[in-house]
Amino acid sequence: MDNYNEPYIGESEVFQDFLRRLSAAAPVNRSVLLIGERGSGKEIAAKRLHYLSGRWQKNLVTVNLAALTPTLIESELFGYESGAFTGAKASRAGRFEEAQGGTLFLDEVALIPMSVQEKILRVVEYGTYERVGSAETREADVRIVAATNADLRDLCRKGLFKQDLLDRLSFEVIYVPPLRKRPEDIMLLANFFAAKMALECKRPEMPHFSEKAVKCLLSYPWPGNVRELKNTVERAVYKSQGSEIDCIVTDPFTNPFSDEPEKAEVKKEEINLFSVSLPQAREELERKYLAEALEKSGHNQRKAAALMGISYDSFRGLYRKYFKVI
Repeated sequence: MDNYNEPYIGESEVFQDFLRRLSAAAPVNRSVLLIGERGSGKEIAAKRLHYLSGRWQKNLVTVNLAALTPTLIESELFGYESGAFTGAKASRAGRFEEAQGGTLFLDEVALIPMSVQEKILRVVEYGTYERVGSAETREADVRIVAATNADLRDLCRKGLFKQDLLDRLSFEVIYVPPLRKRPEDIMLLANFFAAKMALECKRPEMPHFSEKAVKCLLSYPWPGNVRELKNTVERAVYKSQGSEIDCIVTDPFTNPFSDEPEKAEVKKEEINLFSVSLPQAREELERKYLAEALEKSGHNQRKAAALMGISYDSFRGLYRKYFKVI
């Protein structure tokens, strides 16, 4: 059984309200959909739901669907019989079997192919399924907790996600608050991560942040949320020479040997707010935001989507809208 030993830290009202919603949903034996940005703590939220539920003594099984190719998702979830496909030399249990009596956490649920969505819908509705390559019906007593940062309703409208499945998965929908919406928690988290890293590095004194470092931590928007804060603080601690942390580096990919001259600061244009309509202004801002994200990510569309804090599918929709591509 997995051990629930990861802290969930925060004193802000936004975060405390989020914890209350998790605690209320945990004992209800129904599916929960967690929606949140990358690095905001969706997996830890799923663990909290499991260990506060009546299923806490059984397995919590996590499947990161982003790490699987679409062709492997079905066999990973439902298992397969020997000879079901090339390379299937022996039968193998799937994640539903591993999670029997417990909780199955489906991370990045928007990536599930439509054919597999149909099988998951059957599990949710009837509690039965078959392994790949088998006609034997198996029973599943599993609570599903799903997570995504995609707009599943929009995917349903586009025919990329089954509305029936979304209806079953969204008995309760809980939004995980991004770090920028809980700024009161930034230094609480930063001090916690700094203390843990100092112990790991066997530092004789507990670290503390200088006034300059605190201002940097509080003014940065944290697009990667708590995960990015953790990495940034840990990096700052191990690089610090003493107990005071003064230097905060939020972008570790800055190339010190780059031959490119620094770009001159662009003077902000004065905008006549009422020279265009609100929809026109919004579209112009989206287009410029999209172009800037593409430039900063080296035209890697998945990285650009992550930089903008939206799903890849949402990014592709904007890209098609403004650059007229298929």
